[in-house]
Amino acid sequence: MKWQGRRGSSNIEDRRRRGGGRRAGGIGGIAGVLILLAGLYFGVDVSQFVDLGGSGGSQSVQSGEITPADERAAEFVSVTLADTEEVWATIFREQLDRTYEAPTLVLFKGQTRSACGGASAATGPFYCPPERKAFLDTEFFTTLEQRLGAGGDFAAAYVVAHEIAHHVQNELGILGQVNQLRAQMNEADSNEMSVRIELQADCFSGVWARAAQERFDSLERGDIAEAMNAAAQIGDDTLQRNAGQRVRPHTFTHGTSEQRQRWFARGLESGDLSQCDTFSTNRL
Repeated sequence: MKWQGRRGSSNIEDRRRRGGGRRAGGIGGIAGVLILLAGLYFGVDVSQFVDLGGSGGSQSVQSGEITPADERAAEFVSVTLADTEEVWATIFREQLDRTYEAPTLVLFKGQTRSACGGASAATGPFYCPPERKAFLDTEFFTTLEQRLGAGGDFAAAYVVAHEIAHHVQNELGILGQVNQLRAQMNEADSNEMSVRIELQADCFSGVWARAAQERFDSLERGDIAEAMNAAAQIGDDTLQRNAGQRVRPHTFTHGTSEQRQRWFARGLESGDLSQCDTFSTNRL
């Protein structure tokens, strides 16, 4: 992905140097691996893995020094976020005849808090609707490459685009409606609705990727393969197998590897938001 030297976003809230306190004690062994894998389920419903009883403040706990890799990741995220701002502003204007209000992306290292609860490296990237903010630990990209086998700039861009796609859903009123419905459902039905939300975000990510290529000519050979590999590595079935669990479809909240790849590809090939309606189809 060609991103160096390009415009960055001004909608970055950098909490990596705040606080200065020590990092909370970690959880090791198999339990730590399972929590990490659970945290890698990108999504909006962070209640399944964080404490929602916090004050929603912006306290951050720094973990170690800011490395050159952290700085490179922050610069990359800023450029990618700027790309999403331009692309979604155009799509909203041309396809929806409305104005896109861009979100803020919070960078942190160690731990921080949000209106949706606490966040750490174990929770993975997430979007918090009440604050209209996405949260990302800059160490996550290392985890994505070294632990999940999903390296490459465009794999990382897919992560950012997926979280911003949740903001798009929030802007369109989709998240609010779905979360109201989920609150009235049993666990299995609620999980199915969560899968539909996540697959739509994957499809929106594909729409963004197509528009970004047309607008910035930023994609290079192998970039789409990187995104497709990332989508495969974070499918519910793959994550459960890699955690040493049996595959339990009724517990899925994000979709299988095949589904995530297929919906991303659908958005990429069509470039059309209307092709991302995961709520009216019987075939996810």
